Amino acid sequence: QVQLVESGGGLVQAGASLRLSCAAAVSGRTFSAGVMGWFRQALGKEREFVAAISWSTEDYYLDSVKGRFTISRDSAKNTIYLQMNSLKPEDTAIYYCAGGFRVTRPGAADEYDYWGQGTQVTVSS
Repeated sequence: QVQLVESGGGLVQAGASLRLSCAAAVSGRTFSAGVMGWFRQALGKEREFVAAISWSTEDYYLDSVKGRFTISRDSAKNTIYLQMNSLKPEDTAIYYCAGGFRVTRPGAADEYDYWGQGTQVTVSS
């Protein structure tokens, strides 16, 4: 059984930074062999891929967040982070952590088996 718990969301002004965390509670195995990622869903829009990191720490990003967001993982803690800098109002969304052991396309939401409950990020202009 796997549970993903996000934290770190909040309300900030444009240009500010936030760091999201996602702790994976995994029964009987570690997520170090899996892919973990972040997706977001803005009000009235489809869920979209933001960033992902593989077991080998190879990372992937949505083009619009490259250079502003950084994904990292602490395998010993089964935790991933999303450092978000230079936030823009268009980054406002609910951010979801996702994990999977059979992910071949990190940007595809349907390849992830586990999802967190989401954390709200609101960026005011």
